[in-house]
Amino acid sequence: MSETAVLRREVRDPLRVLGIDPGMALLGYGIVTDPETPRALTYGVVSTAAHLRPERRLVSLYEELRRLLQQWQPDVVALEQLFFARNVTTALAVGQARGVVLLLCGQLSIPVVEYTPAQVKQAIGGYGRAGKRQMQEMVRLLLQLPSIPQPDDAADALAIALCHLHHLRSPWIKESHEQAPGPG
Repeated sequence: MSETAVLRREVRDPLRVLGIDPGMALLGYGIVTDPETPRALTYGVVSTAAHLRPERRLVSLYEELRRLLQQWQPDVVALEQLFFARNVTTALAVGQARGVVLLLCGQLSIPVVEYTPAQVKQAIGGYGRAGKRQMQEMVRLLLQLPSIPQPDDAADALAIALCHLHHLRSPWIKESHEQAPGPG
């Protein structure tokens, strides 16, 4: 029996979505459940020390994310797509963090869906160019939290998870999945 089989939850209801805002210094995460009345199960950041060599930081991300995935056993991971044009160094570090997430999800057979920042803003704020403060307040309201989740990376991760729940609730998306041909 593979290790993957042991890690999966037996009960699939309600759906657990792990949203991830990738980063090398701070990787935001948030687990949201129940598409009808979303609620946050947990959220926070995985941080790595700036003085460590990149390979040690990636190992640290890997170990912390693996622990998180084993503890919460999400059904799907919603990951923000890399969308940088200005800072190449930052883009490379974010790409490396995304690689860790994709590797772990591949090893544990957890499906990954990806959303652009504009898609997340459209789904949560109703506008593809919504501001950060507006997005954070919408996350707070949608999850009925007493205050805006901190740090920003955690709020962003919750928004990404909520974006996926929003897409699952969309009548057009449901219809296209129901009509999709089966394998083979």
